[in-house]
Amino acid sequence: MSDIDHIDDRVAAAAFRRLVRHLRHRHDAQNVELMGLAGFCRNCLGDWLAEASEGALTRDEGRAAVYGMAYAEWKARFQTEASPEQLALMQESVAKNA
Repeated sequence: MSDIDHIDDRVAAAAFRRLVRHLRHRHDAQNVELMGLAGFCRNCLGDWLAEASEGALTRDEGRAAVYGMAYAEWKARFQTEASPEQLALMQESVAKNA
């Protein structure tokens, strides 16, 4: 298995952009579900993008780059109410990140 740091930056960037386009298309995949299954969501991805930019992007700008709009707008348009089960699964999954 190859070390992720040896992947060409152009290839990694292309894969990242494809992931972002996929998440923009799949509004039905709620952040709470992503957090419950994988321990990260669109917000995390936007935050990581902002961190990687070393100050060139704010967290809000990083998130907007992932969502394709301001997070508040995406939330108002697409986010549904999380069930107690979804929230419990998310908390359990996030605990694994530490």
